[in-house]
Amino acid sequence: MSNGLVGVNIVNLREFGKGNYKQLDDYAFGSGGVLFAAPQLKSALEFAMSNPSVSFQDREVDRKPFVIFPSPQGVLISQELIESLAAHEHVIIFCGHYEGIDERFIEKYVDLEISIGDCVLTGGEIPAMLIVDAMSRLVPGVVGKNNAVIEDSFYRGMLDNPNYTRPYSWEGLEVPEVLLSGNKNEISKWRRREAVERTLIRRPDLISRASIREYLSDGIKIAIFVENVEDENFNLSGVSELCKAYDLGRFYVIAKNRELREKIKISYPEAKILGNFAKVIEDDINKNLLIVKVFEKARRNSLHSLEVKRRCLEHKGRILFVFSENENRLEELNIQGLSSFMYDENMNVPLNIKIGITLDRFLGRR
Repeated sequence: MSNGLVGVNIVNLREFGKGNYKQLDDYAFGSGGVLFAAPQLKSALEFAMSNPSVSFQDREVDRKPFVIFPSPQGVLISQELIESLAAHEHVIIFCGHYEGIDERFIEKYVDLEISIGDCVLTGGEIPAMLIVDAMSRLVPGVVGKNNAVIEDSFYRGMLDNPNYTRPYSWEGLEVPEVLLSGNKNEISKWRRREAVERTLIRRPDLISRASIREYLSDGIKIAIFVENVEDENFNLSGVSELCKAYDLGRFYVIAKNRELREKIKISYPEAKILGNFAKVIEDDINKNLLIVKVFEKARRNSLHSLEVKRRCLEHKGRILFVFSENENRLEELNIQGLSSFMYDENMNVPLNIKIGITLDRFLGRR
């Protein structure tokens, strides 16, 4: 680019061919197909490493370049992968042809093979253009507004919401009224809701790696049954820090013993201490609660965490995750809701760690 934010230098591999015909390729042993030969590719790589395309922001690129080879055998491209590549100052992409390139060059010099999908192209030029374009728009200043990048499909792990422009009415179809209201909060809610619906219908596979916190209509709360705060396997301070990190506000602690409640109240003022679960329901009575009881192992009628995640996205109201060191306590709860299992049967980790794993699966960034 003319402003120096991104530099692209195209190197003609033919310049490193051998003989009068500048030969780059040869027949593959055992198959009869044609491959690019390793010695010529190494010469091209050495040239590219010593001649970066431009100086970036008045400083020379001197770090070891990251070498990519687009290939059907590569790692499937994703937004996360593009973000990782964009963190490198110097990326070299080799475009193959025919049957590809000598495997020994890949083993020795290629950092990553990347596939753009389950299809075969005539060469690596189109994948290379795709990679360069996707990386470039993540460089600050390339796209005019940073919010345009953040709101793109896949950036947060979800698909983008529908978008409209003038005219208001076209061929019997009209722009949703909320977009004309000028109410930023309602517009934002509508966009999140539409992004959820589109993702669930078109790409439910994305839900597993998406952070859903911003797409929940009324947030998440957690409730914990406590029987002994002095248990070395339990740490309410850790739970408190998790709630701060995920911006969940105060968390509920249910303790039947009055003495125990007083002890918790002194040590953990950030917790809301209650004597029974019914009081938790009363406290959130107007929030249209979806209750999720979290178990370590699969129970009868319990759901995998991905299915719970999907149902949480579909729910119009608050989500309440309920935990207990004594899981029989959860079994005894005669309440409407979901039962979820989150962990390996042999994990056997402290309750605060289980809570951390659960919050990360649902609310953690990609």
